[in-house]
Amino acid sequence: MELSYKLQKLPTQFFASLVQKVNKAIAEGRDVINLGQGNPDRPTPTHIVKALQEAAADPDTHKYSLFRGMLELKQAVSNFYKREYNVDIDPNEEVAILGGAKVGLVELPLCVLNPGDYMLLPDPGYPDYLSGPVLADVHFDTMPLLEENDFLPDYNTLPDEVKKRAKLMYLNYPNNPTGATATLEFFNKTVQFAKEHDITVVHDFAYGALGFDGEKPVSFLQAEGAKEVGVEFYTLSKTYNMAGWRVAFAVGNRDIIEAINLLQDHLFCSLFPAVQQAAAYALNSDQSCVEELRSIYESRRNVLVEEARRIGWNVRAPKGSFFAWLPVPEGFTSQEFSDYLLDKADVAVASGNGFGEHGEGYIRVGLLVEEERLREAIRRIEALGIFQKEIAKVQK
Repeated sequence: MELSYKLQKLPTQFFASLVQKVNKAIAEGRDVINLGQGNPDRPTPTHIVKALQEAAADPDTHKYSLFRGMLELKQAVSNFYKREYNVDIDPNEEVAILGGAKVGLVELPLCVLNPGDYMLLPDPGYPDYLSGPVLADVHFDTMPLLEENDFLPDYNTLPDEVKKRAKLMYLNYPNNPTGATATLEFFNKTVQFAKEHDITVVHDFAYGALGFDGEKPVSFLQAEGAKEVGVEFYTLSKTYNMAGWRVAFAVGNRDIIEAINLLQDHLFCSLFPAVQQAAAYALNSDQSCVEELRSIYESRRNVLVEEARRIGWNVRAPKGSFFAWLPVPEGFTSQEFSDYLLDKADVAVASGNGFGEHGEGYIRVGLLVEEERLREAIRRIEALGIFQKEIAKVQK
């Protein structure tokens, strides 16, 4: 039996190769510091776990869920957006419940595009963005995210042909993999750009709670007219360390929300009701756990940046997310440097080219280990002597 043509065309999972290399090294008895992963290392806050336990003990939650999710969770989403971003959300028509944001990101092209249509994807970007176009039989162009533009796309430099044929665009801030953040001014420009070219906008707000240096990340829906052109995806995975729970939501334009709900009517029967109740509790309850988590990541970021600069590695401090986007030293490609660090220092990182053509020249480091492990990782890299020339330049 052969796989379907669509499955054969699906991109190879970028992280599969990295995981295989890391597991092989660990199996050999090596002490690998894994900075290549994107899996939160902290547990879900205890009050949310307790809410799930209590909900799961209720036999009423053992039945089929409503196809389009529980109103209790949708109302909590509405409360959350009003409290955090002063954005009004209609819980009945402007919220779609998702089994993780990845589900929504992959299925959305099926909802709003026809075979042969074009969409715009950021480069570098989350590798799973590439799966949706294959499943929907659509094409994509890329928007370069360059350091000189603070890793924001420059709409003015996109070719006219690309702007004319695009019908859907993905954005993601705070950004994976670069750690960049967007401003309200940028999102206002995005809304105007989308209106001028009749493009639907999807903002992946997965790291929305993780902004540093006192700057709270901006929601796309805070821009004037944002709901006229698009939606925003939000996941509880990062905000509340609920990655394994697989609960997220889309909010915004009611026609797009209806399209998502319609497709999901045929694919899913929503989420386990107890998970939905616990998710609603997480959104509505005390948010001090979120601030505590954000503070932990910021402290880890500071350690990584300070230590890297100490050894002569000229790195840029990320403004958000739990990733750092670090330049590769001269003489290496991204993949070569990643392999070198694993082979010679037992430090695993994600090669930048795995996130797109414009990821070449960088590696992605996750802030998902304790501070001492970050220090140890930099000490191991320092021992390789790669950055001694840079230190000499500074001393001169």
